[in-house]
Amino acid sequence: MQKLILFDFDGTLADTAPDLAAAANTMRVQKGLEPLPYELLRPMASQGARGLLKAGLDLAPDHPEYEEHRIRFLSEYEKQMTSLTRLFPGVGELLATLKAEGFQWGIVTNKVEYLAVPIVRHLQLEAECAVTVGGDTAGHAKPHPAPLLYAAEKTGFQPEDCIYVGDDERDIVAGKAAGMPTIAAAYGYCQVEDIPRWNADAVVDSAHEIWPAVQALLQRVA
Repeated sequence: MQKLILFDFDGTLADTAPDLAAAANTMRVQKGLEPLPYELLRPMASQGARGLLKAGLDLAPDHPEYEEHRIRFLSEYEKQMTSLTRLFPGVGELLATLKAEGFQWGIVTNKVEYLAVPIVRHLQLEAECAVTVGGDTAGHAKPHPAPLLYAAEKTGFQPEDCIYVGDDERDIVAGKAAGMPTIAAAYGYCQVEDIPRWNADAVVDSAHEIWPAVQALLQRVA
């Protein structure tokens, strides 16, 4: 039976952190501050503007200048968002395997569509991707299940015939709420020590391990 494998984007399919960190450091330099080491900014990449502004400028959403800086951050990011972003090792082979095995795959990200779609296209994923759902596509962002349910509906799959792969707790929360088996991508931007409390159905340490994890999950529910 054909299945749909859905992926988070940042930290799961694509290593977008270098461009996100560069945008944060651009804003620091504009304020006369020294750039921060990449290692300090990388863990915040899955949280997007909110995480990078907190790490880079100590700005939280309740700060009166937050919205102004959020807009500027997104503008800076859009200028350079395909400069350093690459697929994680093993992703290309994984997607080729899914196609060869008759599986469809898609993307469900909290990145808004106007940023997500050009990067998907730049990485030459658009032709094979069955659906791309952004954080502003379905009226709710993860951890709400709506984006995942929307992806299933658009591709003609029942939620139980989908598997969701992500590197953040909200990915696993959303997948479970949508009734989908979940795989935690421990190679992404998460804190590895936090993963056990997510209660994902499987955990992988590299993209190379995703296809075996998918096979194991399908055997479990067969």
